[in-house]
Amino acid sequence: MNTKSLASAGGIATAVGAGIVGLGVGTILAGLAREALRAEAAVDDGPDDLLTEPRHAPERLGVRTPDGTLLNVEVYGDTADPASTDPASVDTGDVIVMVHGWTCNTAYWYPQINHLAASEGGVRRVVVYDQRGHGRSERGRRRPTVAMLGEDLDAVIEAAVPAGRRAILVGHSMGGMTIMSWAAQHPEKIESRVSSVVLVSTAAKAVMDNHLLIPVDLPVYAKPFAPAVSKLITSVPVPIPKTSYGVRFSHYIALGPNARRAHVDFVDEMIGACPPRARAGWGSAMGKLDVTAGLAALTVPTTVVVGTEDRLTPRLHAEQMAEMLRRNGSLRDLVVYDGVGHMSSIEAAERFNELLDQVVAESSGETERVS
Repeated sequence: MNTKSLASAGGIATAVGAGIVGLGVGTILAGLAREALRAEAAVDDGPDDLLTEPRHAPERLGVRTPDGTLLNVEVYGDTADPASTDPASVDTGDVIVMVHGWTCNTAYWYPQINHLAASEGGVRRVVVYDQRGHGRSERGRRRPTVAMLGEDLDAVIEAAVPAGRRAILVGHSMGGMTIMSWAAQHPEKIESRVSSVVLVSTAAKAVMDNHLLIPVDLPVYAKPFAPAVSKLITSVPVPIPKTSYGVRFSHYIALGPNARRAHVDFVDEMIGACPPRARAGWGSAMGKLDVTAGLAALTVPTTVVVGTEDRLTPRLHAEQMAEMLRRNGSLRDLVVYDGVGHMSSIEAAERFNELLDQVVAESSGETERVS
């Protein structure tokens, strides 16, 4: 065979290979679209007051990370009445620091901020921040890494948790990974700076290997291309078009099958507001996730929360984390919400707020005082 024939054969092989890849990837994407579009529509039962913007504006802090990136940090509360001079009204308890997940922003925590702001006894100090590249925070120049998440959280804790007080760390999805990344880097700070941890709809490792986004009834020829589709969905920086069909995809991917329309719309808006480069950069970073060392380092009471319908970080992850914490003697509880998807602290906000109240009371010693 001469050189020209070899080149021709090579071109044909390349074209055939590309066609096979295209067919496999296309089949999977079509299957995903079919599952999303034939799923039950969200339940339209009116607005959810917990999702409204908090009545009292937060104090905004500009916190610089070690590499100079500016993070938007928002602080709610500290006194029941900001104008009060009564020392008894000042919150001196543990500071609640809540860390949102991938493609979200500080608004994710509105149900918890609104609950804590209206709780009996006044407003506690609640700290939320936009992960870099999300919301009002700068993206920075460095390539996103899981270690960077922990570095950023450390900067927020040092800036927003007053000396002599400890934090209750609450992390959803990538926010839970952030907490574990921080714990791996700063095990010496855990007991002095943290009283309790809540890991919500998250994972400690292999997050891209165990999700349930890809339909299970794929043709045999398409199954080898599932990892490529996962990477395409999470790591390609393309804008998300705003369409009526897009809302159905957000529902299928991020929430449980019987989610409320108010919750689906809220989540869809939040995800759509995330800049494509930030979404892709952090999606790629999570492909290399392994923060089990940080999970093992958590020596304070730690609660693990998951929904049975979570497609992004399924129950398997929660059970694995809970088992490691149980062996280490630091598992407070494994909480499973039936019928709830990945956005568990929005979908099951009332139940999650009750859980958070219990954690706060235990961490602050209030249960002992009441008894």
